Amino acid sequence: MQKKRSAKKAVPKPKARRRAKTLTATSADFTAVFDGLKNVMGAVACELRPTADEPRKYYLVTKANSWKGGPMFFGAVMMGKSYVSYHLMPLYACPELVKTVSSDLKKRMQGKSCFNFRAPDVALFAELSELTKAGLEKYRAKNWL
Repeated sequence: MQKKRSAKKAVPKPKARRRAKTLTATSADFTAVFDGLKNVMGAVACELRPTADEPRKYYLVTKANSWKGGPMFFGAVMMGKSYVSYHLMPLYACPELVKTVSSDLKKRMQGKSCFNFRAPDVALFAELSELTKAGLEKYRAKNWL
């Protein structure tokens, strides 16, 4: 004789709680960072050409063609989900410039030519401005503009 199984009601498993990512910066902070970094990059824009000028990205390239025929990338400011990044290609093309970067700015460095920010930092923005101008001078000396 077989035992009858009792009809038990299936109890749904509780959904796993997702931990929300807590960012210290707000979108207003990111907008302020983006605008500040765009001003830094924009200070040298008269000798370069923007290929993107949008609310979340700003790209500059040289007016002269590179050895591959297209314009050479100079720099960019991009707003991401977790930070605003400042890309400065002269740091990659002219590694001697990296030696002039302060330790505070190096803490923001990601890779060879990128800096990430979550909040405005006037002192570091001023240093980036000088570094950007020095990079432009290096490009000029190599006839890359």
